[in-house]
Amino acid sequence: MSTRPGPFQWLAYAFGRPLPASMREWVRNDLVGDHAVARHMIRSQVPFLPLYAAFLLLPGPVWLRLSTMGLGVALALFFSAAYMAQNRRRRLERHGLPGELENPRRAERREAEKAAYERMHSAMRPDPYARRG
Repeated sequence: MSTRPGPFQWLAYAFGRPLPASMREWVRNDLVGDHAVARHMIRSQVPFLPLYAAFLLLPGPVWLRLSTMGLGVALALFFSAAYMAQNRRRRLERHGLPGELENPRRAERREAEKAAYERMHSAMRPDPYARRG
């Protein structure tokens, strides 16, 4: 079995269909790997392509049709970004992966920031048992 989807499998995946279990690692990388946000934004536009094409068939001047299509693209991108975490979690779970998976580099960076914050916060906190006077 292939570990990477073919064009028709990827198209079905973009429309929400799960891929075979043999492609689980590819799905994991696609959803939480480097550049996952860019891949999500591109993948989320695929189901809207027929709608964008229909906007170009509307009567009226070209600038109006392009403006209508641009508004559709802007709205679709906005909602894709707004629901990215929920979509990623649902796709991960549909492929048999834990929904709370995240990019390992991002998790390490967050833990380092948390540790630095706690070190700074503990250094600034006065000792409640120190004698003043």
